[in-house]
Amino acid sequence: MTGSKPSVLFVCVHNAGRSQMASALLSQLAADRVEVRSAGSEPADRLNPVVLEAMAERGIDLSKEQPELLDAQAVEEADVVITMGCGDACPILPGKRYQDWELADPAGEGLETVRGIRDQIEGRVRGLLAELDAARPAGPAA
Repeated sequence: MTGSKPSVLFVCVHNAGRSQMASALLSQLAADRVEVRSAGSEPADRLNPVVLEAMAERGIDLSKEQPELLDAQAVEEADVVITMGCGDACPILPGKRYQDWELADPAGEGLETVRGIRDQIEGRVRGLLAELDAARPAGPAA
């Protein structure tokens, strides 16, 4: 791990739905145990409004978030890179842990479908957090 805590980067094409939901859910669940970022290979102008609504149902306000462009530095700084449908646009660097989460794109979908995608992401985020916590070195003995 690059620092005192693991760093996770979530990447999708537009950084307007899946990666934003994953980032917000991991940030909420991990508190300050994990550094979390998200980015897109072709970022949209704004987040998907249905995603905003689905996340608000969980008490997470994404209204101030903006899609960000993926750059090589973000990948370099991450310990774990989670891709979600960005294909070959994500730079592959040696020594990084990559996972590809196959998830439906919430673009153009209604609230019920986006809730399902959100819930799938939450399940995967919980699994990832459990793995990161298990890999965390034990603190110094008292």
